[in-house]
Amino acid sequence: MNTTNQETIDRYPTSLLLLHWVRAVLVAGLLWAGWHMTGLNDEVASKYELYYPWHKSFGVLVLLVVLVQIVLRIRTARLPQPLQTLAGYERVLSILVQRSMYALLVIVPLMGYSMSSTYTMSDGVFFFGVNLPELLPKNDDWFVVFQWLHKVLAYTLLVLILLHIVGALKHRFLDRDPRNDVLRRML
Repeated sequence: MNTTNQETIDRYPTSLLLLHWVRAVLVAGLLWAGWHMTGLNDEVASKYELYYPWHKSFGVLVLLVVLVQIVLRIRTARLPQPLQTLAGYERVLSILVQRSMYALLVIVPLMGYSMSSTYTMSDGVFFFGVNLPELLPKNDDWFVVFQWLHKVLAYTLLVLILLHIVGALKHRFLDRDPRNDVLRRML
């Protein structure tokens, strides 16, 4: 097999690389902002005037980015496969973590959207100044459910992201076989 052909399937396409890193930065910011803003007292004006509106806008943006990523992944004929040099359990864990992250990157923003739609005191969901339609009726009982799901699933996503990062760094710096370096596929 020539190296040019191997290189094309050993590395993700540029479009997916860019979307991955943009999404990574956005999700890191959203996780920090969500944790920070929920810790603020309700009397702090920036909590509702700054943090919540921007958190909602960037949450919708992440949802759109990940949906584009999913479509690109489906339409891309050849993507890197799990490395055969990894242990079997590492390949399975890698696939499981990646698929779970994709699922949560769709579900967590939808739970946030559902929170804003159902909360009676919410002004709705704004996407960088555009008022998006509220898809669910106002109902504070449902809001509590969506709020809990949004929080628990966001923390679950954080754990998976940390596992993803630790795994990539482990393969890059600790594995004896240099072929296990999965991080090079995303750089």
